[in-house]
Amino acid sequence: QVQLVESGGGLVQAGGSLRLSCAASGRYVMGWFRQAPGKEREFVAAISKAGTNTYYAGSVKGRFTISRDSAKNTLYLQMNSLKPEDTAVYYCAADRRSTLWTTPSTSENSYDAWGQGTQVTVSS
Repeated sequence: QVQLVESGGGLVQAGGSLRLSCAASGRYVMGWFRQAPGKEREFVAAISKAGTNTYYAGSVKGRFTISRDSAKNTLYLQMNSLKPEDTAVYYCAADRRSTLWTTPSTSENSYDAWGQGTQVTVSS
């Protein structure tokens, strides 16, 4: 059973930075999603199993960077130039069926393991 544990959320002013971490119990295609109050969960970023391919939502491209440390089985999301609209609960997710050739999906339906979420609040 995959265990995903997020950390690194918090309160930050607009323009600031935060780094989220997600400790995983294995190596998979991984993604970050977020859910703001009253809204549906949305894709943020994803990374291939080897860490060579990354994908981003248009709203965060150029500001957020997804990466992974395969030796530590840890996923990261570096968030810079944060905006109030980035406020949400952020979830990491894993595609347990993924292989080295799996193209990361932007759909939450492709991920079958989820962390508990970490709150990110950006004040204006």
